[in-house]
Amino acid sequence: MTSSGVARLTAKIEVWGTILFLDISSPNIKEEILESSIEKVRAFAIHVDEVFSTYKENSIISQLRRKEIAIEDTSDVVREVWDLCAHTRYLTDGAFDPWAVEGGFDPSGLVKGWAADKCAEILLADGIENIQVNAAGDLTLRGGVMEDGVIAPWAIGVVNPDSKMEVVQVFNITDGAIATSGTYERGAHIVDPHSHLIAIGAKSATVLGPNGAIADALATALMVDGRDGAIWFSQPELAEYSAWVIDRYGDVAWSLGPAIGQD
Repeated sequence: MTSSGVARLTAKIEVWGTILFLDISSPNIKEEILESSIEKVRAFAIHVDEVFSTYKENSIISQLRRKEIAIEDTSDVVREVWDLCAHTRYLTDGAFDPWAVEGGFDPSGLVKGWAADKCAEILLADGIENIQVNAAGDLTLRGGVMEDGVIAPWAIGVVNPDSKMEVVQVFNITDGAIATSGTYERGAHIVDPHSHLIAIGAKSATVLGPNGAIADALATALMVDGRDGAIWFSQPELAEYSAWVIDRYGDVAWSLGPAIGQD
């Protein structure tokens, strides 16, 4: 409960090999509704893991990777993620390519951002207005946050990839998505689809925009292409997205697109 009497709950859900964090509140909604909504998100997150995990032998994605089933035989949800991956591969000139990894199709560079958006949709459907869904660096934000009876933007910090205790940039976002990919998360495991070597384009890449799946994939792609990504990032379809990137060498930060969430 906030100081203004608005019900507010947080939750940590262990799933996807990480922690899914929720921070939700809404005026005129009882805590019981928030608790019920959190359980709906928990059930959905577990389902996502069962479908998309590359570590579960019987997941749909694992079956696809082994070519035991075809994409045409899967659910609408799997085909939605497949199509998003194909479209983002096109948008990034192949810097994001889930088909260019060892073992076959792996949507891990997009699916957390996609799932964060879906979790927010579940919460919105229950009438919850102020939402933060944080899937280990892939965030979907709705409605701002209630502070002392006033709605303020969510303040989202980006940490120094060389020192996780230091925040080097803060973005203020009321509605939207923000995704960060960096060497401190899984950057050392991001493979350049062109060279098939470890990606060296950037040390950290943060992307902001309206769609969590696209933001997630673009952040991964900028880890691969670095400054060369400015070419494909400037296309009209990505006009609502912005990026804040730290170079792989030299610790120089640079940005692309509109100044979303920056003072």
